[in-house]
Amino acid sequence: MPYILLDESGDLGFSFRKGSSKFFIVTIIFTESKRNLEKIARRVHKTLRKKFKKVGVLHAYKEASITRQRLLKDLAKTDCGILLVILNKKKVFTKLQDEKSVLYNYVTNILLERLMNKKPIPIDKPIILIAAQRETNKFLNENFKSYLSKQINNNHKISLKVEIATPAEEKSLQVVDFASWAIFRKYEFGDDSYYNLVKVRIIEEASLFP
Repeated sequence: MPYILLDESGDLGFSFRKGSSKFFIVTIIFTESKRNLEKIARRVHKTLRKKFKKVGVLHAYKEASITRQRLLKDLAKTDCGILLVILNKKKVFTKLQDEKSVLYNYVTNILLERLMNKKPIPIDKPIILIAAQRETNKFLNENFKSYLSKQINNNHKISLKVEIATPAEEKSLQVVDFASWAIFRKYEFGDDSYYNLVKVRIIEEASLFP
């Protein structure tokens, strides 16, 4: 069964003088089986446990460089694809700045539309999208799932089931976190060293409000 794993990097704050990021990036990894992504996370966990007795959830921003490189190199060898949307927050209309959940849903839907139009995965059978949890508000989470599934199902006649999970619950999301972080480093800080490790798997990166 095809899977789409989704995570984001950056923030949706607009107080740039107080440290808000300049860019917000939504990243998806699509694959015929998420088992390969889970195996990548497990291998890294196993390696870290040889050095540290206890290893929690992997987060790219707090891991050592060698761990980031190891995971991203493994991802580059995996049969999957990466798509992303880069939001230049300084170009976002004021009205949308005040509706962060609406903006997030809008950006994510654009990314999924691009994926469906490219058709890199089979669309003649049900697809499961698993998004990393970013909200604790149950209403916002249900609205996110309903909005995306209705948009894709209606526009493309595809059976898309949307789920939300934490990286602890869904190990494949830990891999997406690393990919999204690597791409974010390129746009936010001009550091493409990690991005280059997974560039071979990126099939599209589109800018919104360039």
